[in-house]
Amino acid sequence: IVNYVASINTIGNCLSIDTVAEMPTIRSKGGFAGLSGRAVKYTALANVKKMRELLVADIDIVGVGGVFSGEDAFEMILCGASAVQVGTCHWNEGPKCFDRICQELKDLMRSKGYNSIDDFKGKLKEWSREGASLSRAARSNQKKGAGGASAGGPAVATKANVGIENQLITAVLMILIAVLLADKFNVITI
Repeated sequence: IVNYVASINTIGNCLSIDTVAEMPTIRSKGGFAGLSGRAVKYTALANVKKMRELLVADIDIVGVGGVFSGEDAFEMILCGASAVQVGTCHWNEGPKCFDRICQELKDLMRSKGYNSIDDFKGKLKEWSREGASLSRAARSNQKKGAGGASAGGPAVATKANVGIENQLITAVLMILIAVLLADKFNVITI
């Protein structure tokens, strides 16, 4: 039985060259590897959305690819991910990125009036002129220094809601870390 799938991880074949040493930047497989990080985010979002449409609701999706911020995590969840994996960002920034991403996600949720991930998980709206106009206006206001609060204004989050969300997000990240470590040390295979 399948309980979850991860989408997308990396896109192969890629080759990165060290121009100083005139060789591949990685040793394995003659330097061939998978493209990851910010470069794959939009492909990852599309695949998470399509998998959510095709899979039964009992199968969770872990959104993988290009998650560097709370907004990136929000987008993955909005497309239908139940959890997100942070790889390249962790490689570059270290474990402090988890707290930062969680806080950014909580702040974004609060500004939109969401108390739970279930409030927006898998609820990506269809494109509309009204939505595009609202987005343009928010970006314009942000550039002018007026902030980017949602149309209804920021929601007030209670300490209880914030505490529950923090616990949920921390638990999801800890599970992902445990699975990744188990895979790395060949306890399980993903």
